[in-house]
Amino acid sequence: MILTATEAARRISAGTLTAEAYARSCLEAVAAREPVVRAFAALDAEAALRAARELDAGPSRGPLNGVPFAVKDVIDTADLPTEMGSPIWQGYRPRVDAACVALSRAAGGVMLGKTVTAELAYVAPGPTTNPHDPAHTPGGSSSGSAAAVAAGMVPLALGTQTGGSVLRPASFCGVVGLKPSYGAIARPGMKLMADSLDTIGLMARTVEDANLFLAVLTAERPEPLPDIAPPRIGLCRTHLWDLAEPAAREAVENAARRLEAAGAVLRDVALPPDFAALTEARVTINDHEISRALAWEWEHRRAGLSGRLAATVEKGRAIPRAAYAAAQGAAAAARARFPEAMAGCNALLTLGAAGEAPEGLASTGDSRFQGLWTLLHGPAVGLPTHRGPKGLPVGIQLVAPRHADRHLLAVARWAMDRLGSPS
Repeated sequence: MILTATEAARRISAGTLTAEAYARSCLEAVAAREPVVRAFAALDAEAALRAARELDAGPSRGPLNGVPFAVKDVIDTADLPTEMGSPIWQGYRPRVDAACVALSRAAGGVMLGKTVTAELAYVAPGPTTNPHDPAHTPGGSSSGSAAAVAAGMVPLALGTQTGGSVLRPASFCGVVGLKPSYGAIARPGMKLMADSLDTIGLMARTVEDANLFLAVLTAERPEPLPDIAPPRIGLCRTHLWDLAEPAAREAVENAARRLEAAGAVLRDVALPPDFAALTEARVTINDHEISRALAWEWEHRRAGLSGRLAATVEKGRAIPRAAYAAAQGAAAAARARFPEAMAGCNALLTLGAAGEAPEGLASTGDSRFQGLWTLLHGPAVGLPTHRGPKGLPVGIQLVAPRHADRHLLAVARWAMDRLGSPS
């Protein structure tokens, strides 16, 4: 029973579907696909069914009443371990839910389980495979969250993004991914790695579902997305354009042509030349902050870190404070200039990822195509609009300045209504 979260919530509220029946259908999908996809780090089917039955027995708890969701395993849950894809944290049991989990449960959501993350939400991958072809990566670090939604196991999942950890797996797995504005979703209970970049985001099947979940996670009353006039969209190729695969570039160009034909006002937008340096600035900030965030692991459990993460800590510890301050200054200046750089557009259309999901599970892919927008602190939404030459998903990305989240989702809904998902 593959339903969107919005439709499931409507049916449960109307009494034509029970929370227990919907939870059972999700668990049946888990049983069918989990042996290959391996999206979950922890799962308690009985607890999920018990929570669903309790919801069926009482009044509606809120806008997610009876809707299952999954949680990336760097976000605390009181009733399941939070092991963060790391042997260092094996068996760790938090006492309380993270704020975003507590808000989801308070709104009637049924937590299905914890999803696989790359080690400490960085780059060393877990065992999850791409639901479209298990020989390919699902992306990362929110690999299990994207794969679980794409495989029909759960309609909603929480992820996190420091570079490209929501938008890249969303593109590779063919789901809607939302990295909201920095700070939009409260982070208490999340394992912080790079404090000035880390953002809690989400995976969903539709833009409407993303809008519903975002409202819950920001403790706001859910409102339908407004109908908008044909938007002004800037086609932004960025300094990374030539590094993407032809399939990724063609997806963006094709989307631009079709949206313009549907009435969008389209124009080319070139970011200021000095924005090209932000890719390296983000790496400087990322590495410096990670090296501080992992002080305990470095001093007491260093052998438990992967070679790639240990190398990043060493690199970050060697970054001079002045270089870190300069990178932060460049980022702050760019954020202030970004609304003007958009040249009056409602959103920018740009690459969602480098291309199709790479073959093999040793790497989660290139995060540079999302990292620039993470650094700018604005919302970014990935849309599953195309497929590449191997038949794997290739998404596009829409971005906007900070705090324009709902307006960006309205533009995204307008675009998806005209582009549709690939067959």
